[in-house]
Amino acid sequence: MDNQIIEMVLEEVKKRLNGQTLNQNQVIEKKEEIKREGETVNVSGITEFVGTAIGDTVGLVIANVDKGLHEKMGIDKKYRSIGIIGARTGAGPQIMAVDEAVKATNSEVVSIELPRDTKGGAGHGSFIVIASEDVSDARRAVEVTLKELDRTFGDVYGCDAGHLELQYTARASYAINKAFGAPIGKAFGLIVGAPAAIGLLMADVALKTASVEVVSYGSPAGGTSHSNEVVLSITGDSGAVRQAIISAREVGIKILRAMGQNPESSTKPYI
Repeated sequence: MDNQIIEMVLEEVKKRLNGQTLNQNQVIEKKEEIKREGETVNVSGITEFVGTAIGDTVGLVIANVDKGLHEKMGIDKKYRSIGIIGARTGAGPQIMAVDEAVKATNSEVVSIELPRDTKGGAGHGSFIVIASEDVSDARRAVEVTLKELDRTFGDVYGCDAGHLELQYTARASYAINKAFGAPIGKAFGLIVGAPAAIGLLMADVALKTASVEVVSYGSPAGGTSHSNEVVLSITGDSGAVRQAIISAREVGIKILRAMGQNPESSTKPYI
């Protein structure tokens, strides 16, 4: 919010306080309060806005999709409402978060697209559409997704040299199945390394560490949006999948450090 507007509002606050003088700390608190209120006002008239989260992620909802758009998107006729997740950075974290959201709500994943983005980095952004018969379910699915992102970004490590992304769940659901073809109900792991050379080494280490099954493999020329990374997804026994991911994470971090970088978790590691 513009400082001039803030000062005008502060003058109004002073009037309401009957001329009381605010000390410096109170002024700062009032300014922050006004800024927060201003941010709320900016979106209060936009009923489609749900919220934002880490990774330049935005969550939106459309209560009643336009008929023509509904048809072109190929959405089942029984669904009239959709939730939308869009992000500049991250794909795995959003997919894993949506997977939890569809478990918790009466909703279905319509599409998952991974555009080449990461704000100019080596990987993907994400564009995910969730559908439901009732707008409350669509909104709730988006809310759950945004809340889950703080956790699913825990094993995303970034630095100037590249990034690592590790994901794990003991029970894959429909979002992971749609994105990677993973068996529903089985343990699932995702291993991403960028640049691609690091990702390939991580994939090899993971598969040599534990007895797991490869679900999918992606490289710059195939299975990705020409991003500079290798993406491996695996399934199998829960303990084996977790161990494979941990081993891949260890070697990926060591290589990035050898390149003179110190990759750090985006939030707090959960695997």
